[in-house]
Amino acid sequence: MNTDWVAKLRHMLQVLAFCLVIATIQYAFQPERPYGPPVVYSVFIGMFTWAIIDLGRELFPSSAETGWPRGFAGLALVLGGIVVGYFAGNFIGDMLCLYFGFYPSGPAPDREAQLRTSILITAMAGIAGSYYFYSVNKSAYLERKMGEARKHANEARLKLLETQLEPHMLFNTLANLRALISVDPQRAQGMLDHMIAYLRTTLNASRAATHTLQAEFDRLRDYLELMAIRMGPRLAYSLELPPDLAQHPVPALLLQPLVENSIQHGLEPKVEGGRVTVSARRDGNRLVLEVSDTGVGPSGAAKGDQGFGMTQVRERLATLHGADASIDFAAAEQGGARTILRLPLQPT
Repeated sequence: MNTDWVAKLRHMLQVLAFCLVIATIQYAFQPERPYGPPVVYSVFIGMFTWAIIDLGRELFPSSAETGWPRGFAGLALVLGGIVVGYFAGNFIGDMLCLYFGFYPSGPAPDREAQLRTSILITAMAGIAGSYYFYSVNKSAYLERKMGEARKHANEARLKLLETQLEPHMLFNTLANLRALISVDPQRAQGMLDHMIAYLRTTLNASRAATHTLQAEFDRLRDYLELMAIRMGPRLAYSLELPPDLAQHPVPALLLQPLVENSIQHGLEPKVEGGRVTVSARRDGNRLVLEVSDTGVGPSGAAKGDQGFGMTQVRERLATLHGADASIDFAAAEQGGARTILRLPLQPT
């Protein structure tokens, strides 16, 4: 049994505040009587009742929904706590009031009327307080369940996005291979060998939700080598990964769609081709990933910004990190276009 003592302390302080409110209301209706006795009785009755119910429910098998005992046991605990709290609190209250002389001089009060009022107030306050904590616990349980449901929904949605993205990458590569077969069969053979090696080493890893930046950059190197066979000297590339970020986890196949966009919409329309640069850097508590090219610039690459790959990257970041991640697409300073991803640094 793991008891949350911080929560118990918070409950005790809430009950104490509630008892002081009850004593103040009693005094407001009977200002001619001293304020001390209502405070003493209210506090001790409330504290005994709280201790028996809130600590006692830890001794029972509690329901997952409310944290309270199921069925008759829960009802008996509340009623027993109110009864024991009433008698124990009154006993302590009587002794303290007599010891400190809180009772005023003069005719004795109507004890029968006071008894009825005290029982009524204790019963109403005990039931109201128990229902309040019952409702709070049940609301907390429902919030936890909603959070778990959202998490599972996000995980399912992310897995769907990943299964859509992997065939997209494979079909693009096969389409490039088909185009090369009729133009240069020998280079097509070399590209096919590279693709087989690429698939053999990466297909199993692509089933994982995340992998390291080193693995992501290794994938990009394999992919760019495939593209270099088809495009020849028209494609140059550089991969810049600081050693301290190599083991940082990122979603699998996160950057490859951006590289595909740079090649398809930036470099291929340009006669002389150009360079693709992929880099990673740390910016405070954020990881910054950048894919830039020296292609035709945003006028042509804008098509890629609205394409399948970019859409998948946006949706995956939104599913994983929500507003904590961002993606920006704009013109690059050296010409061409660049895409910058910013996402939280994860513990390695």
